[in-house]
Amino acid sequence: MQSKCSSPLVLPKAAKPLCGVLSMPGDKSLAHRAALFAALAEGESEIDNYPDSGVTRAMRGALDSLGVSTSLENGVLRVAGNGFKPFPNRDATAYCGNSATTIRLLAGALVGTGTSAVLDGSEGLRKRPMNRIVEPLRQMGASIAATDGHAPLEISFAALSCIGYTLPVASAQVLSCLQLAALGASSESRFTVFAPVRNHTTRMLNSMGADIHEHHPDIFVNPLSAPLRPLHGRLPGDISSAAFIFAAAAIVPGSRVTVRDVGVNPTRTGFLDILSKMGAKISYANRREEMGEPVADVTLEAAPLKGIKVHGDVVVRAIDEIPALAVVAAFADGDTIVRDAEELRYKETDRISAIVTQFKALGAKVWESREGFRIRGGTLSGGESAANGDHRLAMSLALAGLRADVAVSGAEILNESFPDFVNSINALMADH
Repeated sequence: MQSKCSSPLVLPKAAKPLCGVLSMPGDKSLAHRAALFAALAEGESEIDNYPDSGVTRAMRGALDSLGVSTSLENGVLRVAGNGFKPFPNRDATAYCGNSATTIRLLAGALVGTGTSAVLDGSEGLRKRPMNRIVEPLRQMGASIAATDGHAPLEISFAALSCIGYTLPVASAQVLSCLQLAALGASSESRFTVFAPVRNHTTRMLNSMGADIHEHHPDIFVNPLSAPLRPLHGRLPGDISSAAFIFAAAAIVPGSRVTVRDVGVNPTRTGFLDILSKMGAKISYANRREEMGEPVADVTLEAAPLKGIKVHGDVVVRAIDEIPALAVVAAFADGDTIVRDAEELRYKETDRISAIVTQFKALGAKVWESREGFRIRGGTLSGGESAANGDHRLAMSLALAGLRADVAVSGAEILNESFPDFVNSINALMADH
């Protein structure tokens, strides 16, 4: 059941520890890729535990506009693959909603398959920077017309050559876009990424028969020599959604929560490493692989938290979870300092500014810097706040309500990524 938050969202203060075992919907980053890559395979794919939320509907809707048939029933997504060739509906306009992953990955797929189409999205998506994909795609020979470096993107057929390119920003979306385009290039391409970046695209495409290999800091992509095989399997639980469950347990003394079958790809577990460094007790069980991705049951036991410095590679591995870190830091002992996180300014909103503004509204002592912020634990007193159209900020602010009186307006945006958020928190607060 989705959270209905037309009025401000107010979570009740936790009168006792949070305890229980939960499972998460499928990982959204993997879901985007699974739907798109299945469309590029030959034959029907069947993917279980597929999440149904605003951002994943964007990819399915865009594929439908391009002529690829998908169906979702009881958590199972079926995709009739078109093969790595032009999409059936040429010159279509594919609406990508508010999903930057959808527009950037689709751009690479359209260029790689030689499909002419227009990619557009919401007002918010039109503000997201697109030159980071447009410029290297043009270097490969792609024909793309952008609007002052933003969507809509008008893509026309053009033959592609190989490329050697160094990413100025370590972005999984950019790298995935270029990898997809390179599958349709004339010969092997090389992409250099000096900082850690999510490798979901490499893992999944290789499981389907692609030839992508990594020798840090380089990723080499060979053109397809055979059709991509369909996908069959179950998506791991979403570690980014689970982060808010772990954050909730971390800030309520005495809590012990387990999330089963969650993805623990090392490029995505930075938040768990940060929580452990702050004092929370993290343990892993039942480690295995699903669809080429590492999976485990992860348990967090609350313990006294201390403020720390968060910077460097771990920020890249926890970039989507920094809002959740902010709420944990607000209830830690001492200051938590986040640096090297300037990429947060280019998300659904300027997350650095939004975190600082909204946590100040709740009484917390917070200081903003160009590439991060500092927050003093023990100073948050409660009050009214606003989600600013950002689903992760909405959930972070709501979690503060477990320890203080907090109301979050515009919190219905959380349905974009984690529709069952409120129900999951309530389940952990139920009698036990």
